[in-house]
Amino acid sequence: MFFTVRKRLPSDNMKSFNLSPKFAKNLKQLFKKYKTLHDDLEKFKKIISAYPTGIGKNFVIIHSEQECKIVKARMACRALRNRSLRTIYAYVEKSGEFYFIELYFKGEQANENKALINEFLRQFK
Repeated sequence: MFFTVRKRLPSDNMKSFNLSPKFAKNLKQLFKKYKTLHDDLEKFKKIISAYPTGIGKNFVIIHSEQECKIVKARMACRALRNRSLRTIYAYVEKSGEFYFIELYFKGEQANENKALINEFLRQFK
């Protein structure tokens, strides 16, 4: 299965956050450089719990289907002096679940990994 790590954030309707192995690996690597990353990710989770597809110019829906929407978002990082990391996540409206697909720093990687997104989308077909 694509997702192995499951974390829950307590909220009104208990939305769940699932991390892909690639996301968990990237999170671990980036945490070595940016020590505030775990706190920044928790703040980001609170924001998307309230606004699943995001608000403002920092969120772009890159794929939309009836089953799920995939969003590319800028996540502020205090260790980067509020410059942002890019986060790719999917929101499944029916179940209220979030799947974090990819996390990267724009200076190290130009764009999202489309093959990773396509692999995730195959689960819903």
